[in-house]
Amino acid sequence: MTATADPVNSTLFTANEFTRGVKRKAIAPISFQSNCFSRSYGLKHQWLKNKEQIFARNRKSNQNLMEIENTLVLVTILALSGIGSGFVSGLLGIGGGSVLVPILFEVFGIIGVADQLRIHLAIGTSTAVIVPTTIMSAFSHNARGAVDANLVKNLSLPLVLGVFIGAIIAKYSQGDALIIVWIVFASFMAFYFAFGKESWRLSGSLPHRYILRLYGTFVGGLSTLLSIGGGVFVTSLMTLYGRPIQSAIATAATVGPIITIPAMIGFIWAGWNVPGLPPYSLGFVSVVGAAIIIPLSVLSAPLGVRLAHAMDKSKLKLLFALYLVLVVLRFSWNLIYS
Repeated sequence: MTATADPVNSTLFTANEFTRGVKRKAIAPISFQSNCFSRSYGLKHQWLKNKEQIFARNRKSNQNLMEIENTLVLVTILALSGIGSGFVSGLLGIGGGSVLVPILFEVFGIIGVADQLRIHLAIGTSTAVIVPTTIMSAFSHNARGAVDANLVKNLSLPLVLGVFIGAIIAKYSQGDALIIVWIVFASFMAFYFAFGKESWRLSGSLPHRYILRLYGTFVGGLSTLLSIGGGVFVTSLMTLYGRPIQSAIATAATVGPIITIPAMIGFIWAGWNVPGLPPYSLGFVSVVGAAIIIPLSVLSAPLGVRLAHAMDKSKLKLLFALYLVLVVLRFSWNLIYS
């Protein structure tokens, strides 16, 4: 094997050793560059990763702020709705969904609830709001002894069956279907308040119990879809068949909880796990809305009552009829252009 002398150190190398040395010297700069590139790429990758983490934290923080802002807006608007609905209810002598549902429909639209959900949410929340008032009213009227117990007995089970049917319809129906139900109901009530006479009578005695039970099923289902205690249907039935107005009002108040309690449960079930509902909702019931509206509506109702006693009764009926006409126009507009 041939030996080669190192001119600097006078060291002898074999040919193979010399060749390996040359290769190591040639490869070393490339390896060094590769290591530098790897370190540079690693630092850049870590910087980008840190930047993404910062952006993710900022996005989460912004989402939390938006949720807080949306909650505050919801609370403020619902507070105003509670005051307004209580005042209108006291002024016109009616309560429940006939006043509150149209207001809540607009409120939930303002905070961004989808059109196909907000009528369900408005009806469910309104139903939860009127539960305590119907219970209090029922106890008060029962204490006075003017309730037609036999009629309540005939209507109770059919009312609950109707509520069950109404909850199923609400769960599987589109928002437009419920709006149509409301348009028909409000149109009928507007006509009744504008042109109805207390002297209207159909007969001097109530229909057969089987007809009453069928009517009770209808009232339970429709009242659930409208978020009302059913009082307007029971009162109309009794007065049209010659019963005293005091007994009609007391009996209508008694059947209120029979409708509203299962109806509230039905709307919670119907809207359970439905996406797109506002914060703190149990199905189609806004817990925040109910908690805010109930006390504020109770506090503001006497103001409407005070004004109502200073006005003529016929004018109040025309005023409520006008309100219902506006509701019909608003819902019709939403139905056509949504």
